[in-house]
Amino acid sequence: MTHPSLRVLALVACTTLSASPLWAQSSKPLTPVLLDSDANNELDDQHAIAYMLFSGDAFDVEGISVNRTRGGGDVEMQAKEAERVVKLAGLARVFPVYRGANGSFAEIAPHVGEREFDGKAAVDMILAESKKARPQKLVLVPIGKLTNIALALKKDPALANRVRIVWLGSNYPDPGEYNQENDEGALQFILDSTSVPFEMAVVRYGKPSGTDHVRATQEEIHTRMPGKGPHVRMPVEGRNGGRFQSFGDYSVDLFDHIQMNGTPPSRALYDMAAVAIVKNPAWAHPQRIGAPQLVSSKWVDRPQNARKITVWENFDRDAILADFFATMDRPVLAR
Repeated sequence: MTHPSLRVLALVACTTLSASPLWAQSSKPLTPVLLDSDANNELDDQHAIAYMLFSGDAFDVEGISVNRTRGGGDVEMQAKEAERVVKLAGLARVFPVYRGANGSFAEIAPHVGEREFDGKAAVDMILAESKKARPQKLVLVPIGKLTNIALALKKDPALANRVRIVWLGSNYPDPGEYNQENDEGALQFILDSTSVPFEMAVVRYGKPSGTDHVRATQEEIHTRMPGKGPHVRMPVEGRNGGRFQSFGDYSVDLFDHIQMNGTPPSRALYDMAAVAIVKNPAWAHPQRIGAPQLVSSKWVDRPQNARKITVWENFDRDAILADFFATMDRPVLAR
């Protein structure tokens, strides 16, 4: 996704890191991924971005885009938070963050053929990356609302043949869930797009079968994360103030500035779990179903629907967190 000269600059920039993370090698096939995030909403997006960027032995990262959901401000604030994490990885010259939609799919879709429209930078980047020759489909990993992905599919329906979508969202079969509620029109458009492979890593608040189960306690973060990741020479100002030179230290600060919940008190790393199952599908269980329909924000099953989607559930919390912490201990930087 990045111009060769920028990749050279990034390698030079590696000398500005006081730690020595490994750089991705091409000895085995890497999964091409493009992450779409509402990065400033909670703290799970930041951990998902870092996990992806530090898993260069598994992922060929093709791009990062953002959109606005109702928490965390407009798309510029979402982008700035994503950029903090990219800077803390020492990869700002390699992975620019593309601004996506502030509005909803219904508001923007009639304008995707125009010269300018809300979210154009992210939509055009998604389409451009999807058209590049590669041995396997590009995996789109939206971990916020689905607006940018749905707009790209609306602008170029042939995108459906070039990608696989793995979305973090929904409480299916129960109603509600933050990412879903932020743009149900985008979700239904994708459910009705008959040829695009679509998978949902379900959230299921308070239930052990969803990504809500993949939780980290403040104690775990305080024990495992300080100083982890590359150390950058130029400190990065955090969302809550302070200045940081590693993602690990920023992770601690994020956990220190958010309310814990559950028993024991902890915080779900929903988005990171979605990235994890792209990395290793054995960490959750897939179920193929006929694509359901949203009617007045409630799910209506359509078991006879020829359009099939995959629902990911029963996430292996211990295996996912073990790999996350191991990745933080010894990051292999994407490039």
